[in-house]
Amino acid sequence: MTSELLWLTKLLLAHLITDFILQPESWVADRQKNHFKSTKLWWHVLITAVVAWALIGWQYWGIALIILVSHFIIDGVKSYYKDDVRSFLIDQLAHLAVILICWHQKFIALEITIQIWQNIWQNTSFWITLSGYIFITFPAGIIIGKLTRKWRDKLEIQLRISSPATILENSSTSLANAGKWIGIIERIIVLSLILQNDFQAIGLLIAAKGIIRFNEKERPEAKTEYLVIGTLLSMGIALLTGLLILNYRQ
Repeated sequence: MTSELLWLTKLLLAHLITDFILQPESWVADRQKNHFKSTKLWWHVLITAVVAWALIGWQYWGIALIILVSHFIIDGVKSYYKDDVRSFLIDQLAHLAVILICWHQKFIALEITIQIWQNIWQNTSFWITLSGYIFITFPAGIIIGKLTRKWRDKLEIQLRISSPATILENSSTSLANAGKWIGIIERIIVLSLILQNDFQAIGLLIAAKGIIRFNEKERPEAKTEYLVIGTLLSMGIALLTGLLILNYRQ
Protein backbone atom coordinates (compact mmCIF):
# COMPACT_ATOMS: atom_id res chain seq x y z
CA MET A 1 0.00 0.00 0.00
CA THR A 2 3.01 2.28 0.47
CA SER A 3 3.66 2.68 -3.26
CA GLU A 4 -0.02 3.46 -3.91
CA LEU A 5 0.05 6.19 -1.26
CA LEU A 6 3.11 7.63 -2.95
CA TRP A 7 1.14 8.23 -6.15
CA LEU A 8 -1.73 9.81 -4.24
CA THR A 9 0.68 12.06 -2.35
CA LYS A 10 2.25 13.23 -5.59
CA LEU A 11 -1.13 14.06 -7.13
CA LEU A 12 -2.16 15.98 -4.02
CA LEU A 13 1.18 17.79 -3.95
CA ALA A 14 0.75 18.84 -7.57
CA HIS A 15 -2.66 20.26 -6.73
CA LEU A 16 -1.40 22.16 -3.68
CA ILE A 17 1.52 23.65 -5.61
CA THR A 18 -0.49 24.78 -8.62
CA ASP A 19 -3.75 25.82 -6.96
CA PHE A 20 -2.30 27.70 -3.98
CA ILE A 21 1.28 28.67 -4.83
CA LEU A 22 1.57 29.06 -8.61
CA GLN A 23 -1.79 30.80 -9.07
CA PRO A 24 -1.56 34.58 -8.45
CA GLU A 25 -4.56 36.55 -7.24
CA SER A 26 -4.58 38.43 -10.55
CA TRP A 27 -5.23 35.15 -12.36
CA VAL A 28 -8.20 34.41 -10.09
CA ALA A 29 -9.59 37.92 -10.66
CA ASP A 30 -9.22 37.54 -14.43
CA ARG A 31 -11.04 34.20 -14.30
CA GLN A 32 -13.87 35.70 -12.26
CA LYS A 33 -14.21 38.43 -14.87
CA ASN A 34 -13.80 36.52 -18.14
CA HIS A 35 -14.85 33.03 -17.07
CA PHE A 36 -14.05 30.36 -19.69
CA LYS A 37 -12.54 33.01 -22.00
CA SER A 38 -9.87 33.87 -19.45
CA THR A 39 -6.36 33.21 -20.77
CA LYS A 40 -5.18 32.99 -17.16
CA LEU A 41 -7.56 30.07 -16.61
CA TRP A 42 -6.01 28.27 -19.58
CA TRP A 43 -2.52 28.89 -18.24
CA HIS A 44 -3.52 27.70 -14.78
CA VAL A 45 -5.01 24.38 -15.90
CA LEU A 46 -2.09 23.77 -18.25
CA ILE A 47 0.43 24.31 -15.44
CA THR A 48 -1.66 22.09 -13.15
CA ALA A 49 -1.66 19.23 -15.64
CA VAL A 50 2.04 19.57 -16.47
CA VAL A 51 3.11 19.57 -12.81
CA ALA A 52 0.96 16.51 -12.08
CA TRP A 53 2.32 14.80 -15.20
CA ALA A 54 5.92 15.53 -14.19
CA LEU A 55 5.44 14.20 -10.65
CA ILE A 56 3.66 10.94 -11.46
CA GLY A 57 5.60 10.11 -14.62
CA TRP A 58 5.28 10.77 -18.34
CA GLN A 59 3.67 7.37 -18.96
CA TYR A 60 0.58 8.50 -17.07
CA TRP A 61 -0.35 11.18 -19.57
CA GLY A 62 -4.00 10.09 -19.44
CA ILE A 63 -4.29 11.17 -15.81
CA ALA A 64 -2.71 14.52 -16.62
CA LEU A 65 -5.22 15.00 -19.45
CA ILE A 66 -8.17 14.19 -17.18
CA ILE A 67 -6.86 16.65 -14.58
CA LEU A 68 -6.46 19.33 -17.25
CA VAL A 69 -10.01 18.97 -18.60
CA SER A 70 -11.69 18.56 -15.21
CA HIS A 71 -9.76 21.45 -13.67
CA PHE A 72 -10.77 23.69 -16.57
CA ILE A 73 -14.45 22.79 -16.17
CA ILE A 74 -14.51 23.04 -12.37
CA ASP A 75 -12.68 26.38 -12.19
CA GLY A 76 -14.64 27.77 -15.13
CA VAL A 77 -17.98 26.92 -13.55
CA LYS A 78 -16.81 28.29 -10.20
CA SER A 79 -16.02 31.65 -11.81
CA TYR A 80 -19.76 32.29 -12.29
CA TYR A 81 -20.37 32.12 -8.55
CA LYS A 82 -19.40 34.39 -5.69
CA ASP A 83 -15.89 33.75 -4.43
CA ASP A 84 -16.88 32.79 -0.88
CA VAL A 85 -16.15 29.94 1.52
CA ARG A 86 -18.91 27.69 0.16
CA SER A 87 -17.80 27.92 -3.46
CA PHE A 88 -14.17 27.47 -2.40
CA LEU A 89 -14.95 24.28 -0.47
CA ILE A 90 -17.09 22.85 -3.28
CA ASP A 91 -14.33 23.67 -5.76
CA GLN A 92 -11.66 21.95 -3.68
CA LEU A 93 -13.83 18.90 -2.99
CA ALA A 94 -14.49 18.54 -6.71
CA HIS A 95 -10.76 18.65 -7.48
CA LEU A 96 -10.08 16.16 -4.68
CA ALA A 97 -12.77 13.82 -6.02
CA VAL A 98 -11.14 13.83 -9.48
CA ILE A 99 -7.72 13.12 -7.97
CA LEU A 100 -9.06 10.25 -5.86
CA ILE A 101 -10.93 8.71 -8.79
CA CYS A 102 -7.88 8.89 -11.07
CA TRP A 103 -5.63 7.48 -8.36
CA HIS A 104 -8.02 4.66 -7.52
CA GLN A 105 -8.64 3.63 -11.10
CA LYS A 106 -4.97 3.65 -12.08
CA PHE A 107 -3.06 2.57 -8.98
CA ILE A 108 -5.45 0.64 -6.71
CA ALA A 109 -6.81 -2.82 -7.40
CA LEU A 110 -10.50 -3.38 -6.70
CA GLU A 111 -9.68 -6.23 -4.32
CA ILE A 112 -7.55 -3.91 -2.17
CA THR A 113 -10.36 -1.34 -1.98
CA ILE A 114 -12.86 -3.98 -0.91
CA GLN A 115 -10.49 -5.29 1.76
CA ILE A 116 -9.80 -1.80 3.12
CA TRP A 117 -13.51 -1.00 3.31
CA GLN A 118 -14.27 -4.30 5.05
CA ASN A 119 -11.56 -3.59 7.62
CA ILE A 120 -12.98 -0.13 8.30
CA TRP A 121 -16.56 -1.39 8.39
CA GLN A 122 -15.72 -3.97 11.05
CA ASN A 123 -13.37 -1.74 13.08
CA THR A 124 -15.25 -0.85 16.26
CA SER A 125 -12.51 1.51 17.44
CA PHE A 126 -12.80 3.56 14.24
CA TRP A 127 -16.56 4.00 14.60
CA ILE A 128 -16.32 4.91 18.28
CA THR A 129 -13.64 7.49 17.53
CA LEU A 130 -15.64 8.91 14.62
CA SER A 131 -18.73 9.13 16.84
CA GLY A 132 -16.67 10.99 19.43
CA TYR A 133 -15.50 13.57 16.91
CA ILE A 134 -19.03 14.05 15.57
CA PHE A 135 -20.38 14.47 19.10
CA ILE A 136 -17.93 17.21 20.11
CA THR A 137 -18.82 19.39 17.12
CA PHE A 138 -22.40 20.61 16.78
CA PRO A 139 -24.13 18.27 19.30
CA ALA A 140 -21.78 19.36 22.08
CA GLY A 141 -22.18 22.98 20.99
CA ILE A 142 -25.96 22.73 21.33
CA ILE A 143 -25.63 21.17 24.79
CA ILE A 144 -23.24 23.92 25.91
CA GLY A 145 -25.58 26.57 24.50
CA LYS A 146 -28.50 25.23 26.52
CA LEU A 147 -26.44 24.93 29.71
CA THR A 148 -25.11 28.50 29.43
CA ARG A 149 -28.41 30.12 28.39
CA LYS A 150 -28.90 31.61 31.86
CA TRP A 151 -25.68 33.63 31.64
CA ARG A 152 -26.22 34.50 27.98
CA ASP A 153 -29.66 35.94 28.74
CA LYS A 154 -28.21 37.90 31.64
CA LEU A 155 -25.49 39.29 29.38
CA GLU A 156 -28.03 40.34 26.73
CA ILE A 157 -30.03 42.25 29.35
CA GLN A 158 -26.91 44.11 30.44
CA LEU A 159 -26.11 45.02 26.84
CA ARG A 160 -29.63 46.34 26.25
CA ILE A 161 -29.44 48.75 29.15
CA SER A 162 -25.96 49.91 28.20
CA SER A 163 -25.35 52.83 25.86
CA PRO A 164 -25.99 52.42 22.11
CA ALA A 165 -22.30 53.08 21.47
CA THR A 166 -21.36 50.10 23.61
CA ILE A 167 -23.83 47.86 21.79
CA LEU A 168 -22.50 49.03 18.44
CA GLU A 169 -18.93 48.41 19.55
CA ASN A 170 -19.75 44.92 20.77
CA SER A 171 -21.56 44.02 17.56
CA SER A 172 -18.88 45.42 15.26
CA THR A 173 -15.96 43.71 17.01
CA SER A 174 -17.58 40.32 17.27
CA LEU A 175 -17.77 37.97 14.31
CA ALA A 176 -21.05 36.19 13.76
CA ASN A 177 -20.99 32.67 15.22
CA ALA A 178 -17.27 33.05 15.98
CA GLY A 179 -17.67 31.61 19.46
CA LYS A 180 -19.42 28.52 18.13
CA TRP A 181 -16.63 27.76 15.65
CA ILE A 182 -13.91 28.53 18.19
CA GLY A 183 -15.52 26.00 20.52
CA ILE A 184 -15.74 23.34 17.83
CA ILE A 185 -12.12 23.81 16.80
CA GLU A 186 -10.81 23.78 20.35
CA ARG A 187 -12.75 20.60 21.20
CA ILE A 188 -11.40 18.87 18.10
CA ILE A 189 -7.85 19.88 19.06
CA VAL A 190 -8.31 18.75 22.66
CA LEU A 191 -9.79 15.39 21.65
CA SER A 192 -6.97 14.81 19.15
CA LEU A 193 -4.36 15.59 21.80
CA ILE A 194 -6.01 13.24 24.29
CA LEU A 195 -6.07 10.40 21.78
CA GLN A 196 -2.33 11.01 21.33
CA ASN A 197 -1.84 11.03 25.13
CA ASP A 198 -0.44 14.56 24.92
CA PHE A 199 -2.04 16.10 28.00
CA GLN A 200 0.68 18.73 28.46
CA ALA A 201 -0.25 20.40 25.18
CA ILE A 202 -3.85 20.67 26.40
CA GLY A 203 -2.64 22.71 29.37
CA LEU A 204 -0.80 25.07 27.02
CA LEU A 205 -3.94 25.42 24.88
CA ILE A 206 -6.08 26.30 27.91
CA ALA A 207 -3.49 28.82 29.11
CA ALA A 208 -3.25 30.45 25.68
CA LYS A 209 -7.01 30.75 25.41
CA GLY A 210 -7.20 32.21 28.88
CA ILE A 211 -4.71 34.92 27.98
CA ILE A 212 -6.57 35.81 24.79
CA ARG A 213 -10.16 35.66 25.98
CA PHE A 214 -9.87 36.90 29.55
CA ASN A 215 -7.60 39.89 29.03
CA GLU A 216 -10.32 42.41 28.26
CA LYS A 217 -10.75 45.44 30.46
CA GLU A 218 -14.06 46.56 31.91
CA ARG A 219 -15.83 43.34 30.95
CA PRO A 220 -19.33 42.90 32.42
CA GLU A 221 -19.49 40.31 35.19
CA ALA A 222 -22.09 38.30 33.26
CA LYS A 223 -19.76 38.06 30.28
CA THR A 224 -16.91 36.80 32.45
CA GLU A 225 -19.15 34.14 33.98
CA TYR A 226 -20.46 33.17 30.55
CA LEU A 227 -16.96 32.79 29.07
CA VAL A 228 -15.58 30.86 32.03
CA ILE A 229 -18.47 28.42 32.23
CA GLY A 230 -18.61 27.97 28.46
CA THR A 231 -14.87 27.28 28.30
CA LEU A 232 -14.98 24.81 31.19
CA LEU A 233 -17.93 22.97 29.68
CA SER A 234 -16.32 22.86 26.24
CA MET A 235 -12.99 21.56 27.54
CA GLY A 236 -14.70 19.20 29.96
CA ILE A 237 -16.84 17.59 27.28
CA ALA A 238 -13.83 17.11 25.00
CA LEU A 239 -11.75 15.66 27.86
CA LEU A 240 -14.49 13.28 28.97
CA THR A 241 -15.12 12.11 25.40
CA GLY A 242 -11.41 11.49 24.85
CA LEU A 243 -11.01 9.59 28.12
CA LEU A 244 -13.98 7.36 27.29
CA ILE A 245 -12.48 6.52 23.89
CA LEU A 246 -9.09 5.81 25.46
CA ASN A 247 -10.72 3.60 28.07
CA TYR A 248 -12.32 1.52 25.33
CA ARG A 249 -9.05 1.19 23.43
CA GLN A 250 -7.33 -0.17 26.51
